[in-house]
Amino acid sequence: MASNSVDLMTVEQFQALEDPPGAFYELHYGQLVLVTRPKLKHQVIQDRLNRLFKTLAPSNSFMSIHVAFRARPEYEFRVADVAYISPQRWSETDLQGDLMGAPDLVIEVLSPSNTAAELVEKQELCLANGCLEFWIVDPKHRRVQVAGENQTIATYGPGQHIPVPLLREGASIPVDQIFESEQVQ
Repeated sequence: MASNSVDLMTVEQFQALEDPPGAFYELHYGQLVLVTRPKLKHQVIQDRLNRLFKTLAPSNSFMSIHVAFRARPEYEFRVADVAYISPQRWSETDLQGDLMGAPDLVIEVLSPSNTAAELVEKQELCLANGCLEFWIVDPKHRRVQVAGENQTIATYGPGQHIPVPLLREGASIPVDQIFESEQVQ
C-alpha cells in the first residue's frame, strides 16, 4: 500500500480516537479502518475456540478473544478474533502497553464481510511479524485453514484433528468440536 508518510496515522494518534457505536477501528498501514462488530454466531465460535485452546495451553501463557496487537510498531494496530501468546513472550510483555508483534497464534473466524485479499494480507502481516501459525476458521464450510511461518498451508475438515504443537507436543483439536452445536449452523 503506497502512501505518503505525512498522510499516515500513527498508533499514538489512533489510540486517541473513540470507537463508534457498534464497531471499532483498526489501523492498517497507517490508514484508519472501520470494523463492524461480529454477529453472535461468530462470537460463539470465538468463545468455543478460546475454551478448547485453554484446556491445552500452558498455565503461564495467554489465550483470549479480541486480542489487540501492533504487528509493526508505528502504523499498525489490529485485533485478532482469538490469539495465543507463549509463556516466554507473555512473561516479557509489558501489561501497561500494547502487545508488540503479532501473537504466536492468530485465529480469524471468517465473516461475510471478510474478503479473501484482506485475510491473505493479515496472514502475511502476522506471519512476517512474530506469528507462528495463522488460522482461518470457515463456519459455512466447517473447515479450518492453518498457515505456518514456513509458508505451509493445511486445510482440515469434519472428522479431522488439527495438531497444535505450539501449545503442547502431540495435542490436537477436533474440527467437529469447533462447530459442534446447532447454534452455529
